[in-house]
Amino acid sequence: MNFFKARIILLFAAVVLLLGPGCSRFLSNSFQEEFVESDETYQRALTQIEYPNVEDIDEGDTIGTQMPATVSSPGTPEYWDLSLQEAVKMALQSSKVLGDVGGVALNTPAGVHTKYDAAITEADPRYGVPGALSAYDTTLSASTYFEKNDKALNNVFFGGGTRLLRQDAMVVQAQLTKRAMTGTEFTLRDYIDYDANNSPGNQFPHAYQNNIEMEFRHPLMQGGGISFNQIAGPSGTPGVINGVIIARINTDISLGEFEIAVRDMVSDVENAYWDLYFGYRDLDAKIMARDSALETWRRIHALYVNGRRGGEAEKEAQAREQYFRYQAEVENALSGRLLNGTHTNNGSQGGTFQSNHGVYIAERRLRMLMGLPINDGRLIRPADEPSLAKVEFNWEETLVESLERRPEIRRQRWQIKKRELELEANKNFLKPELDLIGRYRWRGFGKNFLAEGSNVGEFDGALNSLFDGNLQEWQMGIELSVPLGKRQAHAAMRQAELMLARDRAILHEQERAIVQSLSNAISDVDRAYAVLQTTFNRRHAARQEVAAVEAAYESDNATLDLLLEAQRRQAEADGSYYRSLVEYSLAIKNVQFEKGSLLAYNNIYLAEGGWPEKAYMDAAERERLRGHVRKIADAPEYTGALSQGVYPQLLTPGEVPTEPMQPTPQTVEPTPEPVTDNFTPPPVPGVTQGTSGNPEFIQAIDFDEGPGAEKSIQNLEGTVRENESEVYFTPQSMVPPGPESGLQPNASAAGSSALTATEPQEGAVRLPTQNQPEAGVPLSVVPDTTPTLRSARQNQTLKFPLKEHSGSQDPFKNYRNAGPRWEPVPIPEAKQRNLNDFSGEVKRFPLKESN
Repeated sequence: MNFFKARIILLFAAVVLLLGPGCSRFLSNSFQEEFVESDETYQRALTQIEYPNVEDIDEGDTIGTQMPATVSSPGTPEYWDLSLQEAVKMALQSSKVLGDVGGVALNTPAGVHTKYDAAITEADPRYGVPGALSAYDTTLSASTYFEKNDKALNNVFFGGGTRLLRQDAMVVQAQLTKRAMTGTEFTLRDYIDYDANNSPGNQFPHAYQNNIEMEFRHPLMQGGGISFNQIAGPSGTPGVINGVIIARINTDISLGEFEIAVRDMVSDVENAYWDLYFGYRDLDAKIMARDSALETWRRIHALYVNGRRGGEAEKEAQAREQYFRYQAEVENALSGRLLNGTHTNNGSQGGTFQSNHGVYIAERRLRMLMGLPINDGRLIRPADEPSLAKVEFNWEETLVESLERRPEIRRQRWQIKKRELELEANKNFLKPELDLIGRYRWRGFGKNFLAEGSNVGEFDGALNSLFDGNLQEWQMGIELSVPLGKRQAHAAMRQAELMLARDRAILHEQERAIVQSLSNAISDVDRAYAVLQTTFNRRHAARQEVAAVEAAYESDNATLDLLLEAQRRQAEADGSYYRSLVEYSLAIKNVQFEKGSLLAYNNIYLAEGGWPEKAYMDAAERERLRGHVRKIADAPEYTGALSQGVYPQLLTPGEVPTEPMQPTPQTVEPTPEPVTDNFTPPPVPGVTQGTSGNPEFIQAIDFDEGPGAEKSIQNLEGTVRENESEVYFTPQSMVPPGPESGLQPNASAAGSSALTATEPQEGAVRLPTQNQPEAGVPLSVVPDTTPTLRSARQNQTLKFPLKEHSGSQDPFKNYRNAGPRWEPVPIPEAKQRNLNDFSGEVKRFPLKESN
């Protein structure tokens, strides 16, 4: 019978071995020959590109995206007036990928920062905190084996008195292993052995052995101690340091990188917001220049048709060329060109302004950063105006704050702390391995596992014998292991020292780079404000020049070249003014970026998620058991703390600092005297009044000042007639359109023809304005009134006055669409004393002696 069983088993094994490598025999011969003999079949089967079968996730903002707005798009777009605060808030709520500029998600997806990065680092099973804590989890292991032995022995002694041994055996083993924070390993083991054999020397035909033992292994030198195990973990390899503290530092480093990514995203959202603002302003300026060129072309063309003087062919062609030049610029400014916009690390860490794209491109880029659908039928329009307040930063306080609050510095300091702990842990591997081992065992033996009945003998049950406690053993010993060369331990020490020196050098270089960037940012604020003043005066002078040259051209005292050149300079001055305005806003934002307070500047703070509830309970219990530590006089304080404490992220206005600072001495400005209605201002150098003697109208402004002029900013406010309507942009043909085109000449202004607007034609694009919202367009939500650094006016001096009933700080806001006209600017009597020019800030012209 046994021979038959053996043959069946051998036959089954042979079938399995033959079927494994010989599966091709089950294929049809024709199909197999086709694969072997046809190279074309191999090429077709092996060179095909397969598409992965993954679950498609559509969040509704990709496949269903509407057609983008273009230059030829018909109708008037629906504007969405959006504030900067709302844009940042929506970006933080909607964006899963933080600040993808330049197509990083497509080109190098591994280098993209997302909102999941910190959690991924925390949950890393190898280097995360749970992975490090898993080394101290209790391990349960169990095994059960059954044996059937039937063998012939040459020696009767080994067979227990027989040469033909037949045996049935079973071994059941279970144990619990736990590693403590001190490095000690505890083991609790239960061992059950069943043996039934035909040995003639056996007392029982079958017997059970049941052993329970406790064992510990405690490292006395290498690998011992709470400090080492918290830093290095249970690893016994030099250089492999991954304890709980190191894992937590890895999480802190990832949190620093996450904060850097959030800060960069907020900076890029603000960059894109002001890029879009400049796109609208630049489009506005180019439309004004185009309309001025169109009106000039109309006049020259009318003279050209009638054959009158001034309508020569070359003049008509010159005026037409300037019109089409600005028409092309209007189209580029509306649609935009595919160029990189302002983003972090493009010259400066916060972002250097790049005014090289138009409205549509900038609007889609802002949507990309905000995590919104790229096209939804609406057109975002900035609702905020750049601030014209002069901001001054204290260098000493800003320098200290930048070196303390920058997340790059905090991240690098955590890296240095990690290297210091690794160096301390690697010193432990220079010690020999000296382990103290102890074991205690209870034994039980019996012919049955559990004896039954009331009259139980000594060896009737193994479990009964175990609980009697008559068979007990113990063992105590020491194990020593010393690698004589210790090359690996010394190499780990040397590497740890070099890594620590490297990270310290990187920290110093980072601090130097921050000082350089902060110096550039603060200097750029002063430069941008000075340029803003200059371009403000340039824009005002350009408008005066156009009005004067146009009047001279009408009286045949100026050529057409001078008029076209004056109009061109006016368009450039408008663009330069708005460019400097945006540059100044970005310069202030970049200082906040450099000193690490950009998130607080936007009322944003970061917070970690909570630990499991059991962790708080364990911490409270450990704190209770620790008790109060008695202070010993002249005892050294413990300096091994990993953290210096929590640094406040938000610094709102009115918050009391932890340590009071000495106030910076400031010059107290005298209170101005009240101005009466009959107040006559003193003569201002460089300002010429009208012949009528009315001081409310300025006829000319000289850029030169007397030596006694104060260096203050003039208060120039633009005016426009209340009944003036908006101008609509309609593409024109080669021949200048007549009165029926929607642009009617108006002779109400002396010496010039005003451009008035009728109802918009079909296909016309309405110019965005800041004065009146579009009908049917939802207004922006009122921003939160919580005080922030952005809303605070600390160390700020308002130079440009706020307009009444408008909330805007743009001096030329109300007559942006006035075209080339210029009228005398009325100045209230209460403000006539502040008519000094901007040139006092930058000495560019020789001083004139005051009259």
